[in-house]
Amino acid sequence: MYQQIGILTGGGDAPGLNAVIRAVVRTAIGEFGMKCIGIEDSFEGILGEPHTMKLTTKAVSGILPRGGTILGTRNRGSFVKMVDGKPVFPELPIDEALANLDILGIEALIVLGGEGTLAIAEQFHIRGFPVIGVPKTIDNDLAATELTFGFMTAIDIATEALDRLHTTAASHDRVMVLEVMGRHTGWIALHAGLAGSADIILIPEIPFSFDSLLRKVNEREKAGSKFTNIVVAEGAVEVGKSQLYLDQEGIRLGGMGSYVSRRVEELTGKESRCVVLGHLQRGGSPNAFDRMLGTNFGACAVRSLANGQTGRMVALQAGEITTVPLSLACANIKTVPINGQLVRTARDIGISFAAPKETKL
Repeated sequence: MYQQIGILTGGGDAPGLNAVIRAVVRTAIGEFGMKCIGIEDSFEGILGEPHTMKLTTKAVSGILPRGGTILGTRNRGSFVKMVDGKPVFPELPIDEALANLDILGIEALIVLGGEGTLAIAEQFHIRGFPVIGVPKTIDNDLAATELTFGFMTAIDIATEALDRLHTTAASHDRVMVLEVMGRHTGWIALHAGLAGSADIILIPEIPFSFDSLLRKVNEREKAGSKFTNIVVAEGAVEVGKSQLYLDQEGIRLGGMGSYVSRRVEELTGKESRCVVLGHLQRGGSPNAFDRMLGTNFGACAVRSLANGQTGRMVALQAGEITTVPLSLACANIKTVPINGQLVRTARDIGISFAAPKETKL
């Protein structure tokens, strides 16, 4: 049994991180008599002069509904470098971190993050340090778990935004474009588009053409609907083209919504506006589901460590919380099945994906 464990959060923030931290601390202290140390600013907090805080049940009191993370987080750091588009893990930062963990008396780590953060966590496991991962991403694109906390809250926010844009679009006979996050997957766009009554949904998994998009707009015009609502995933791809605005790691930075809005206005003459939700989707208080899922993940992570399971990630599968190897958790991303139930349902109710040959599957 471990006497003292550490916990850190990495990558972008997501609603529900504090719910996980709270559950880890309460379970570790109350159920297993472990002490908890919070590592600030992700893995960077255990380099140089470590930045840590003692986590007690009092320290985590009241943080369940709070957004963000009380530990701070980082999207980038010293532990991974991109070389020719592939991640490389330098030895020195990990060696220094392991030495500092030993000095701090931290015997095991619980790491909250997405595929990048969990890939770093796996390097600690490979070097023999006990670690358990907790999946975190609003994009819901980790293949080893059915859901990640933060996703449901992001959908709620995007759906509310679409509801509000709907009234403006109808009042002004406009084409309103809502750009949402998701990087290389369309989960947020698809769920929010269905829940918010979008007319067109553009996702990375189904390349779109402006011919098909304009055909849908014109069909609505002829049917008496002078407005159109379009949800665009930030990673959406036009047929025959690559994603726009990639950074040095190949990550989509946004801009597709503005591009679609501008092109629609040029091609139709209709007034078009674009709203980019951006970080509004990942900020603020988590909804009830994400609080519940985060709490389940945190408690399960501690129990897994107590049972001697390391090098694994907690995951939701078939309604139960289980664990999977970290190597499997980071292996590939989960994309929207183009023949799946959600896509079929969207097409059944008249939503277009603006594919070159839009058909019901």
